[in-house]
This record gives sequence, structure tokens and C-alpha cells, in this order.
Amino acid sequence: MADLIAIGYPDEATAEAAAEEARRLARDLIIEPDAIASIVRDSEGKYHVHTSHHPVGAGATWGMFWGMLFGLLFFIPVFGMAVGAGLGALMGKVTKSGIDREFQDQVRGMLQPGTSALITPDKAVEALSKYGGTVLKTSLSKEGERELQEALHGGGTE
Repeated sequence: MADLIAIGYPDEATAEAAAEEARRLARDLIIEPDAIASIVRDSEGKYHVHTSHHPVGAGATWGMFWGMLFGLLFFIPVFGMAVGAGLGALMGKVTKSGIDREFQDQVRGMLQPGTSALITPDKAVEALSKYGGTVLKTSLSKEGERELQEALHGGGTE
């Protein structure tokens, strides 16, 4: 099983500081730097997403993943992605992949105005413990993870 981790912080700056640390440690932690994202909900309630997304190569896949995930969790489009038939099919894959409603509700509830969160692979959690925060975790089944990867790479559509 693969785990998806969200770490919530009581201010707007800590998630980005933790994300920078995780990116710095990415090679040692054996994670992809693009697999780390932070989201800030400012005092006005607006969401701001920060990733090391690159528009070409493997980064395009992560960019699409973050767009799907944040769209699912917060009902916001990320990276200017338009809603269309392909997006709808991919959103269905994300929903069916095991990111359960309870986890979605917990993450939404955790991100109140003036707070931030880090979404990261579970391998980074221990290295980021110095930043504190509230850790939420959901697991993807092997089948759900495979289906999601196929959808993100342009295969496995139903």
C-alpha cells in the first residue's frame, strides 16, 4: 500500500518551510521532489498551492496529480487545468483510487484561514518532525495506486 500524508500547520509559513526541507532531503529520503506540495489558506480563505512542478517530462504527471488532488480536496482548479471529459475521467480515477471521503473531509477541516498543509510521501514524515503539525494519513491499495498511475500516464482509461 502507498500512503498519502497531509501535515497541517497552524500558520501560513510552516508548510512551505517543511516542503523546502523535504525537497532538500529528497535524494536521501528516496522521494521525487515533485511529489511534495504545500497549500496555504490565507486569512481571506483563498488557497495558494506551491509545488516544484515542471511543465515537461515526469513533472507534467505530478502537476496533473496535484491539480486533481487539490481539485478533489478543495474544489479548486490548480495550474489552470480546464474541466473537460478527460479531466472528469481522471477525477473519477482519483476518487476511486482510495482517497476516501473521510480523509478529504479531515484535510478540508484542517485547512482553516491562516493555516497551511504539506502533502508528502510518508518517507518524509520523520525527517519533518521538527516542524510539528497534525499528521493525517490515508492509504491507497496497490490496485488503486496502479489505476491512478495508469490514468496519470495516459493509460488505463475505462
